[in-house]
Amino acid sequence: MPAARQHLFLLCLLLPISLSYEIQLILVNNCNYSVWPGVLGSAGHATPEDGGFHLGLGEEAVFDVPSWWSGRVWGRQGCGFDGQGKGSCDSGDCGGMLQCKGAGGAPPATVVEMTFGTDRSPLHFYDVSLVDGFNLPVTMAPVGGGVGCGVAGCEVDLNVCCPSKLEVKRNGKVVGCKSACLALKADKYCCTGDYGSPKICKPTLFSHLFKSICPRAYSFAFDDSSSLNICRASRYLITFCPPAR
Repeated sequence: MPAARQHLFLLCLLLPISLSYEIQLILVNNCNYSVWPGVLGSAGHATPEDGGFHLGLGEEAVFDVPSWWSGRVWGRQGCGFDGQGKGSCDSGDCGGMLQCKGAGGAPPATVVEMTFGTDRSPLHFYDVSLVDGFNLPVTMAPVGGGVGCGVAGCEVDLNVCCPSKLEVKRNGKVVGCKSACLALKADKYCCTGDYGSPKICKPTLFSHLFKSICPRAYSFAFDDSSSLNICRASRYLITFCPPAR
């Protein structure tokens, strides 16, 4: 192969790499207690930061994910781990490990979901889900704004107004609020079985309660379109216990 063509061939191989970019996630703990974020990549996607770490009061963590990354982030609270990273959390626990390493959080947990685009299709999708219940307030928003960008999240502590049937308590304190599906285990609340379509599965009293308090989070299986954010930005801030607006 002539030298000029060889150089052009190598350039073509490197071009996709040079055009690729990363998304920066900034996780901030604004709570008055420690939070242990959990991170999980979707099927086929890597899990960054070994899936979990500790954030003390006012601390932040910054890491990058590939532009095409898809996954979720949630907060754990009331955790205790030994020197080997084994222990437990009052809410959001991932198999009793500090580093979740591919394990999801046990419900109830407030979950931040995201799917990032690529350089060719740069739209990013993100939302905050209460489908698995609630354990602590959290929001996700672009840093510095962006085209079509908004704030997803639940900024209110739902634990203080959680119906008694849905409460999860540790040592007498409410540490989580179950979804109606998890607590009552009925197709009507889980959008399964005879209720497995958007036309049939409608908001219930419990999902209406969650939605009225946290309108920027989705509250049952077929409510995601009401709170989905579509954005073009390269940096996103995930805040646990965000300041009241």
